[in-house]
Amino acid sequence: MQVPLIQLQCGVNSYEWGKVGKESAAAKYATATDANQFTIENEKPYAELWMGTHPSLPSKDVETRRSLLDLIQDNKALMSTEVSEKYGEKLPFLFKVLSIRKALSIQAHPNKKLAEELHRKDPKNYPDDNHKPEMTIAVTPFDGLCGFRPLKEITHFLATVPSLRELVGEGAAKEFEEAVSGRETSGSAEETQRNKKALQAIFSALMTKDKSAVLAAAKELVASAEKEGENFAGGGGPANGGKELADLVIRLNGQFEGDIGLFVLFYLNYVKLEVGEAMFLKADDIHAYLSGDIIECMASSDNVVRAGFTPKFQDIPTLTSMLTYSYAPISDQKMNPADYPYVTLNRTAYSSSSSAILYDPPIEEFSVVKTELNGEGAKATFEAIEGPSVVICTAGSGSISVGPKTQQVKAGHVFFVGATAECILESDSESFTTFKAFCELSGKESANGTS
Repeated sequence: MQVPLIQLQCGVNSYEWGKVGKESAAAKYATATDANQFTIENEKPYAELWMGTHPSLPSKDVETRRSLLDLIQDNKALMSTEVSEKYGEKLPFLFKVLSIRKALSIQAHPNKKLAEELHRKDPKNYPDDNHKPEMTIAVTPFDGLCGFRPLKEITHFLATVPSLRELVGEGAAKEFEEAVSGRETSGSAEETQRNKKALQAIFSALMTKDKSAVLAAAKELVASAEKEGENFAGGGGPANGGKELADLVIRLNGQFEGDIGLFVLFYLNYVKLEVGEAMFLKADDIHAYLSGDIIECMASSDNVVRAGFTPKFQDIPTLTSMLTYSYAPISDQKMNPADYPYVTLNRTAYSSSSSAILYDPPIEEFSVVKTELNGEGAKATFEAIEGPSVVICTAGSGSISVGPKTQQVKAGHVFFVGATAECILESDSESFTTFKAFCELSGKESANGTS
């Protein structure tokens, strides 16, 4: 049987929001694999490197040029029988590198039931029937909009951003304020549900405004941001200062002039992630990525419901009806990675403060381990798991070994590691950084942490 270590040839997408030319990490990583025969065009935007079996951009074996999907369907042992049977002989996750120059659409990804319904009704805009919970890990400093703000912050902005209040309407604004007043942080299930209904009403009041009203209000909003600086939006809310929000409005207006998204940002948490910080987005959670390079892992789907910051198809009725309307500070969405317990570092790795950190979202399709090996000869030995893994190197160089097979690794190289295979990473540089996405349903690495 073939040693279950396969170097992958991975494709890169060119979307308008991607970083341009060699500024794009996604593009630079794509050029690392000789089999790609890919040349970066200096003026072209490169947005996403895809690693997986999704039919929109499937990965291939560098040696045989066969698709990874073909290989794992021919040999169920590569994923484990359990994972193959549960996920229809397809990799359960899609692993990506995103290089973001300008805002992606305001969007959410449907849950499984809604995905099936949308795909049946509109396969052109919803190309598959799967849900798409996703996790984002910052490779460079990142910013984005993620989840609804605490209700007190939204109330604050309705009171301090005149163009927002005028756009949603005085009646809708008052109705929201009265509905949540004194109950913004209530732990009662009944009051939380009432708050969510009120939030849905005030968000829908914004999203259903006609384009001419939005354009007129946006001119007022941008003028206020340019004039007021640190006093903008009543000096900001507890999470963001007035100057920070004013700069954000001006920046986003430069990308999408007069867009509804300029007002949506007062409803959503504005989050900044430093390198290594991460957040998890459940299905039906609203978000918009704004800038930075990230590692992204998600259930294997390409379904997106959009409603702003995009020239693509927008589906506002579906978006406003599907959202969870959960509201919380951004700290609730940031992940708390922990040391990964099923790896052994050699003395060189241990003494140089090398690390293997686990990002473990509350779903079974995927988890991710970030490994940093500091110094030549630093080595990490990963115990075998009952499921597939995909490994990408993002910095430095070294080697990857499975059984008798060893391959050299540099930034941008991607490998598939089959189930039940011990995997060894070894550095031959000052710092060797890799990310490993994996799925194991019932072993020691499963998402709930139980064996």
